[in-house]
Amino acid sequence: MRAGNIAFPTIGKKARMRYIVGLDVGTTKICCVVSSVTDEGILDVIGLGVSSSQGGLRKGAVVNIDNTVESIKKAVEAAELMSGIKIDSVYVGIAGSHITGALHMGHITIRNEDDGVTQADKARVHAKAKPPKETFSKDRVELHTIPLRYIVDEQDGIKNPLGICGERLEADVYIITGAKMAVKNIKRSIDRAGLEVAGVILQPLASSKAVLTSEEMEVGVAMLDLGGGTADLAIYSEGSLVHTKVLPFGGNHFTQDVAFGLRLSHNEAEKVKILHGSACSASIEDDEMFEALGMGPMGGRPTRSISRKALAAILEPRAVEMFEYVGREIKHAGHEGTVVAGLVLSGGTALLNGMTDVAERVLSTEISANFPSRVGFPTEFSKSRNMVNSPIHATAVGLILEAWKSSEGEDVGQGETWQKSRSMVRRIKEWVF
Repeated sequence: MRAGNIAFPTIGKKARMRYIVGLDVGTTKICCVVSSVTDEGILDVIGLGVSSSQGGLRKGAVVNIDNTVESIKKAVEAAELMSGIKIDSVYVGIAGSHITGALHMGHITIRNEDDGVTQADKARVHAKAKPPKETFSKDRVELHTIPLRYIVDEQDGIKNPLGICGERLEADVYIITGAKMAVKNIKRSIDRAGLEVAGVILQPLASSKAVLTSEEMEVGVAMLDLGGGTADLAIYSEGSLVHTKVLPFGGNHFTQDVAFGLRLSHNEAEKVKILHGSACSASIEDDEMFEALGMGPMGGRPTRSISRKALAAILEPRAVEMFEYVGREIKHAGHEGTVVAGLVLSGGTALLNGMTDVAERVLSTEISANFPSRVGFPTEFSKSRNMVNSPIHATAVGLILEAWKSSEGEDVGQGETWQKSRSMVRRIKEWVF
């Protein structure tokens, strides 16, 4: 029985719950996170499923639908098993080099100046800010329209104009679009996996919701979500997303460098990178060594002793190159004076030792002195669910947060049918005791 509610044991009364599901469809992994939502609007993670992408995606775009579908099914089934509910629909993240963002401006005459700006006025000025349909490429689809600021008559810097009296309303909006076919292929993969798409959300927008603080977004910050095939850069100022860019590098590039430089298989190089890698060679002693399997047929691969210093000497130049690229993009976008709070890293590659050290060293030269950097961990659920408190799960967690917060309390969960949990006793023991 498909259901969006789950009956949890309570004292005195039964808790009513819905749930929201975030699905991160990435180049190297598929991550499915299930969150319950109480009638009081309290979110809590109750399920997590992760599977390999099995070559179904490249640089964020679907290149093999069959493999992508199977990977989605595996991740969703694992999340269902842990949460004890049947998943109907998901909020899916989207990224890739086809994503673009541009600033647009529009203005209207306020219909009733005595009543002030209404929701209808806001909708009209947003519509005016969008480019004409005849100039909008038929190959593109709008993903997000993000208001940056409003002006009522001569009053500037307004975040929410509702109720403000005036004659003229102006708006600056940041419109994000994606390639129509890329969006369609993501939706088609989810449909073939037996799921409905509740919404498509830009991945860096979602990741930002999970790892950035409201104070950072207000004073100005850059967020770099390091995926397997690409990295997503998002810049915030005065609480709003003002720039986004997909950068042509990711964790796989580090792995490929290690495989080539140390003559290892791709799988062994990935393992070595995670367990022994560092992007800062100066922090490693010359005598630090580790064992790795060399190339050759299964069962006959020789084990070699490799210096951690040699591994870091491969990883560090790639990290330096990456952050130099980030610095150039921030300057090219004209936001070198905007990112006062520095850079926040998310994604699996953010966990590579020394990444923040290299980021601070490079960007202190590229952008400004004493440029801060940190690794972003999802904090919204960290008190109750440590299983998603990792930058690896930032996008999936952020999809849930973005879906819930953008709804302003509307029902974005699944169903209203009661269902018994298949594994309630096991989960209570694992999570509570």
